[in-house]
Amino acid sequence: MANVYDVAYDLEKALRNSEDFQALKNSYDEVNSNPETKELFGKFRDIQVNLQQKQMSGQEVTQEEIEEAQKLFADVQQNETISKLMAAEQRMSMIINDLNKVITKPLEELYGPMVEEDGQQQ
Repeated sequence: MANVYDVAYDLEKALRNSEDFQALKNSYDEVNSNPETKELFGKFRDIQVNLQQKQMSGQEVTQEEIEEAQKLFADVQQNETISKLMAAEQRMSMIINDLNKVITKPLEELYGPMVEEDGQQQ
């Protein structure tokens, strides 16, 4: 029987060596190599994190914060280098979600599909 930790480290190596991760890394390096792009991306990430933290803690997000985030998002979308990075991030997120489904499949088979409070399957 395989040691699950050994398999996990093999998966980590495969992920690190995948074309999708390499594209993400290259895009990230490209964003960080340009000071203006790096600053814009940093501001965008900061606003994202701030808004998420406020929402998770139950704090109200102001209209001003929403407008600032929307303006910054528009600026980010117009930046080809950042847009490329965000597309690569989205691909990696999809891969990780798919891997999570595979990894948790034995638990789902054991316990059955998870059902949310509103009766929807997750």
